[in-house]
Amino acid sequence: MSPTSLTSVELRGAVHLDQMQPQYAAISAMKSDGYFPVEGESAFWLEVRPGIVVNRLLDIALKRCDVAPGALMTERHFGSLEVHSSDQGQVLAAGREILSALGRRWEDQPAPEVHTDEVIRKITPHHATLLNQARGGMLVLGDDTLYTLEVSPAVHVVRCANEAEKAAPIRIASMRTAGAVGRLRLCGSDAEIDEAVRAVRRALETARDAPTGA
Repeated sequence: MSPTSLTSVELRGAVHLDQMQPQYAAISAMKSDGYFPVEGESAFWLEVRPGIVVNRLLDIALKRCDVAPGALMTERHFGSLEVHSSDQGQVLAAGREILSALGRRWEDQPAPEVHTDEVIRKITPHHATLLNQARGGMLVLGDDTLYTLEVSPAVHVVRCANEAEKAAPIRIASMRTAGAVGRLRLCGSDAEIDEAVRAVRRALETARDAPTGA
């Protein structure tokens, strides 16, 4: 049986992070089964279908570029990978190599589809406690303002979280980066969340734009 042609693979999402922020990097490292990313490094994320193809794509990146693998996930339908390095040029080169193998460009990926984009002001302490039972990041506190995002493809959550942290001193309460949809919860003051939401929406609006140097 011949291997799956890479040019027949569906590109669902390609995401570049120019500089990982402290909370984002810490949460990513906590979830990572590979080489832990650290604050300040650059990263490239990819999501494709069929999912198992991420193994061949990761192999291409690691053999041709000086990057470290941070994530390799195969879900029921989709697969995703992450590579990172302190050398942003090597990360961008890895993205170029992977997209070239697929016969795709950055702008060939579909625009993100937002399913939920919601701000809840001044949540109650009981609500915060329930959220903390399933948290994957910072604690949510009573009287926090809560922002929730649900988007597909899921991989776009990573840039939304990183750009939100750049924009305001919010806390990342949880971040789901794989599966049918991605989910993000942010908490903080009214003003902090409002600024972070603007950054999230900018990140989604520019998701298909190739980064400088790509």
